Amino acid sequence: MSKERLLIVEDEEDILELIRYNLQKEGYELTCVNSGEDALKNAFSTYYDLVILDLMLPGIDGLEVCKALRANPDTANMSIIILTAKTEETDTVAGLEVGADDYMTKPFSPRILVARVRAALRRKKTPVSGNDAVINLPDLLIDPARHKVVSKGKPVELSATEFKTLHLLANRPGHVFSREQIIDTVHGNDYAVTDRSVDVQIAALRKKLGKTGLCIETIRGVGYRFKE
Repeated sequence: MSKERLLIVEDEEDILELIRYNLQKEGYELTCVNSGEDALKNAFSTYYDLVILDLMLPGIDGLEVCKALRANPDTANMSIIILTAKTEETDTVAGLEVGADDYMTKPFSPRILVARVRAALRRKKTPVSGNDAVINLPDLLIDPARHKVVSKGKPVELSATEFKTLHLLANRPGHVFSREQIIDTVHGNDYAVTDRSVDVQIAALRKKLGKTGLCIETIRGVGYRFKE
């Protein structure tokens, strides 16, 4: 049975109970809260492997919670799955822009939610592309075993999805990856992430890497590559 610790942030009691029931059956250790303030209080005081986060919360909303988690070194690597009634692509993009690893809309299938949780935790544990070798470039160091990125001598905090995307590109300089290939490699086949979401994650990567991010090139009409 799994022993990973999960934080569930949901203000609708019936939905919270549905999530709790299905994840408890999988053996996860759960903490459930119903506000953004309580989410941050718990996340900053206790280690969690993953958080399931509603967007529309009383007080601090889910996007602000996600930003705060990514900005804090102690929680920056936590897996974050957003679960919300907002269904527009712009909402999905907004969630990914602030660092979420995954995004599900309500109503949802409990079985799919459990599968997404398993996948997110597996991505966090599994070495990137099955390769633990450190990538050491003049201005960039990527250490898969330690989930560590250093750009121009400064550490960079990346989500699990951002890390895997960067490693995929940097591990094969000059190779052009389509958006579909990036989705399949980072998330798995038949994963419900849009091409636009990949663009958002690449933009976030470039911003976090600073000038080193210029090494990630856009190939119009095709995808992305890491400059040789």
